[in-house]
Amino acid sequence: MKDFFIGLLDWIYKKRCYFCKSSKESVTMCSKCYDELEFLPVGVNRRFFNNDIYCAGVYDKNLQKMIRGLKYHNKKDLAFYQAKFMWEYWEKLGFSGNFQIVPVPIFEKRKKQRKYNHMELVALEFAKLSGYDVNFELIKRIKDTKPQYKLNKAQRMINLAQAFEVYPDKLIKNKKVLIIDDICTTGSTFEEMIKALNKENIYDITCFATTTPWD
Repeated sequence: MKDFFIGLLDWIYKKRCYFCKSSKESVTMCSKCYDELEFLPVGVNRRFFNNDIYCAGVYDKNLQKMIRGLKYHNKKDLAFYQAKFMWEYWEKLGFSGNFQIVPVPIFEKRKKQRKYNHMELVALEFAKLSGYDVNFELIKRIKDTKPQYKLNKAQRMINLAQAFEVYPDKLIKNKKVLIIDDICTTGSTFEEMIKALNKENIYDITCFATTTPWD
């Protein structure tokens, strides 16, 4: 009887894949669903002020569900898989030197409502894989901007104008800045952050998104 109840509890609490609902591996994302994620070609996706922007994967199916699940549906375990996917692409780029990971910040009020910044969770997991430091203090979002997905390029730039404030004393010396985000649509967020950092004489910046919907 005891073994029966132990087995029953194992069955009830066994993790199911968020994507295919399989419980075979008892993980949030099974290996089959992870292997279905599709990488973009290795190389620069776009460039702004001599700063390269890279995007790791195709915005489709499982990658889209992963990003939305982490960002909007409290599926925090997905941060590991998002970071792992980004790291596998990043390794192919062959960068040398050391970086400080700077996740795109969200407005403090919004962070309190959501209870977390999804990209901070990804940054922490990416740091474990890369050995890079995480820097949450270098740049803050000081403007409660509108959701970007409803805006065109020009509207996005107006929306983001003076949205970020940089604290240069928080820069980790002798380490390049790696800004990470989930989706790079027009690149407006990265561009505005680069401008804010450049004003403080911080120029060694690379931007990296999980995906872009335009490729």
